[in-house]
Amino acid sequence: MAHNQKLGKVGENIAAAWLRAQGYRILERNWRFHHKEIDIIAEKGEELVIVEVKTREEQEQHPGELVTLEKERFLIQAADAYIRKHAIDKETRFDVILITFRGGEHELEHVPRAFYPTM
Repeated sequence: MAHNQKLGKVGENIAAAWLRAQGYRILERNWRFHHKEIDIIAEKGEELVIVEVKTREEQEQHPGELVTLEKERFLIQAADAYIRKHAIDKETRFDVILITFRGGEHELEHVPRAFYPTM
């Protein structure tokens, strides 16, 4: 597994643990619809939360810059498939969790409602 893939998995584990600590219920991790993947699908209250996790090291670009319009479209399509498959009737939001490693430490930034679906 490449360094960035390993780092990404570590970031997803940190994000999932942080969400649980904030009262989110994790429903799925790395849920796939064809070639599209949702990192974390969670619930909090009456909302379904689709979470994209971006993890990078300090010297690289800010992880928030990596959530492109194409990635947003993929997440929206995959979320729609998940909602239909499970007949979910809840408000849905799209969050991004940005994790930046600096030495042995990390910084986590949660961006609720990072984007809105427009299909």
